[in-house]
Amino acid sequence: MDFGLATDFYSDEPRYQPEILGSQSQEPDLVQIIQQLHESLDPRTVFACFGKIMGQHLPIDGIKLRYNKYQFCWGRQQGLSIKQQIVHQGKTARLEYSISAPLMPSQAKQLQLLQTLVILPLFNATQYQEMSQQAMYDSLTRLGNRHYYIESLKKAIATSSRHSNKMAIIILDLDNFKKLNDVFGHQFGDNVLSQFGQLLTKAIRDTDQAFRVGGDEFVVLVRGDLSAAKVLCERILSAMQSQPLFDKHDVQTSLGIAQWSKDESANSLYERADKALYRAKAAGRRCYKADGE
Repeated sequence: MDFGLATDFYSDEPRYQPEILGSQSQEPDLVQIIQQLHESLDPRTVFACFGKIMGQHLPIDGIKLRYNKYQFCWGRQQGLSIKQQIVHQGKTARLEYSISAPLMPSQAKQLQLLQTLVILPLFNATQYQEMSQQAMYDSLTRLGNRHYYIESLKKAIATSSRHSNKMAIIILDLDNFKKLNDVFGHQFGDNVLSQFGQLLTKAIRDTDQAFRVGGDEFVVLVRGDLSAAKVLCERILSAMQSQPLFDKHDVQTSLGIAQWSKDESANSLYERADKALYRAKAAGRRCYKADGE
């Protein structure tokens, strides 16, 4: 999965406000700057901090940085331009500064010094983020994994409890997947799972979350009531019919829905949705059933 980021920060944005030194100081406190840059493991926050540091000490209005598969942007891209590059562990970071006035020799040296300080904390932050993403996502389908599902459901229930928001889950699996796997092989099965993951990603809303929790079993966390979950089920079933691979090999899915009830546990909610899924299978598969209906 590509975890590259595109960020956009402006110098008057209140997202990150390091209190380092007065504006345009000639003697930056390098220890304090390093501490500030290492405070966060969010790459965007690290770069925003770097941008504000550079803007405090030099006549810099904006910065662009490309590093590995990441791209960051801070401030406003206007005025004169200076391009720099730094090599770190065999990878090149390319920077482009927008400046409001030509730099004096002393300022050019200061820029060279300060820009080297950001690479290590930025590298650490991007590496940490990638490791975190790998721990949360299924590499085959690019959906959240079982661990991420459990944590996300806990948070969704807590949020629904505080704000009385409606929330439901859909449990779904692929009908007769084991048979397809046995007949056509595991590579074919992996391709089916991968394409089904892509289908779910396109079908759900931005507020919903999809997970592969094991084998051919998936869960969708729906921020809404039973009606919203049913609409999503209809959308998934319709999308299955227009997928060439699924149509050719008669790949179908069955779905079970349950809406969260106040004070209900995550296990209870899952069990109700799972029972609804089995009712859908008993009804002939390639359909959905809702708990309590």
